[in-house]
Amino acid sequence: MLERLFKLTQHGTTAGREVQAGCTTFAAMAYILAVNPAILAAAGMPVAGLITVTAVSAAVSTLLMACFTNFPLALAPGMGINAYFAYTVCVGLGVPWQQALGLVFINGLAFLALSLSGVREKIINVIPYQLKMAITAGIGLFIAFIGLQNGGLITASPATMVTHGPLGAPPVLLCFAGILLTLVLMVRRARGVIILSILIITLTGLLVPDGHGGTVTKWPTSFVSPPASMADTFLALEFGYFQVDPLKATTVVLTLLLIAIFDNVGTLIGVTHRAGLLDKDGKLPGAGRALAADSLGVIASALFGTSNVVSYIESASGVEAGGRTGLVGVTVALLFIAALFFTPLIAAIPAVATAPALIVVGVFMFQSVAQIDLHDLREVGPAFIIILATPLTYSIAEGIGLGLVAYTIVHLATGRAKQTPVLVYILAAVFAVHLFRDLWTYVAR
Repeated sequence: MLERLFKLTQHGTTAGREVQAGCTTFAAMAYILAVNPAILAAAGMPVAGLITVTAVSAAVSTLLMACFTNFPLALAPGMGINAYFAYTVCVGLGVPWQQALGLVFINGLAFLALSLSGVREKIINVIPYQLKMAITAGIGLFIAFIGLQNGGLITASPATMVTHGPLGAPPVLLCFAGILLTLVLMVRRARGVIILSILIITLTGLLVPDGHGGTVTKWPTSFVSPPASMADTFLALEFGYFQVDPLKATTVVLTLLLIAIFDNVGTLIGVTHRAGLLDKDGKLPGAGRALAADSLGVIASALFGTSNVVSYIESASGVEAGGRTGLVGVTVALLFIAALFFTPLIAAIPAVATAPALIVVGVFMFQSVAQIDLHDLREVGPAFIIILATPLTYSIAEGIGLGLVAYTIVHLATGRAKQTPVLVYILAAVFAVHLFRDLWTYVAR
């Protein structure tokens, strides 16, 4: 039956190899079970069921991809998008998380429509490549910045805005050691590095004092328990924010679309290329089904109660282990469901253990800066604005918007107006209205 469903022989693989590859992929991305709830909790969402929501969203969306495409891709709530959802939309803009989920759902519908109509590929192609790389790098810095905060390595300062935390405090030292451990393991090409480092730091935290009479890691009350209910977030989405502030709501949906487009398509092409699934012209047979599958995953994630799911670059680890078919995804999905019964252990993971994961994922995303032409100021200037503004404004949307506006103006002023696509002007105009909306207040005075 597996042969008929997944065409194992045709892809030069075996069931055992596919299952092993699925385990490898899961080990590489299982950190999301601890990290995603920690980030979404900042939005005020009920903490108890967030691990269940994360696991179910990952399992369902990964199964969709496996069944629709037979690709060795795994999906889960995306890093970067979850930070944008929690810290920018909910905390920064003050959008209630229920209404923010409604925006995610609308984004999913738009995502699906763009995928089915073929417009999504056009948007991907029209955004300048340099800006795509800058957006990825900027998100990487944003994620790393959050990781540094969660680990206590940096803190707010009234004098300089940001300063270092109590570096001599045992929890902070443990976090710093975790960063070094993760990087060393990465360099040595160990498997499942992120989840392994989280495990090591968590266990070490049982012995490290937290400065308040306890230890960094709290001993769980049990090791196995029934999955926590996700009733508080399931179908909790609301659609009222478009009536409250149509411009901000549109900007949020547009930003979610841009981030998701770059994340999903980049991962899709990169992983399938490594798996040898591209044709001789460099095109991906079945790409339309893959785009539809991840769009449906976004819609499902909003219904369950989390931010967008995306295709995970960690899927490449499974491909390197020999994975070639959707059986990899089925294995990953089953492992996410099995993990639901160990939520007490997952809940015991402290923030200082997941902070290194955020920072190292940020390092990986920042590597895209190497693809930017650093010798052309017309390209590197707007790209630098995106990279710098994203973490410093604590907003992916502001970073993208400032970069697009700068890119458009620089190209208009230097004789490259005709080389800039019309859609870029439209996107820049939308962001300009949002970014400089306070200008009309000063003009009115």
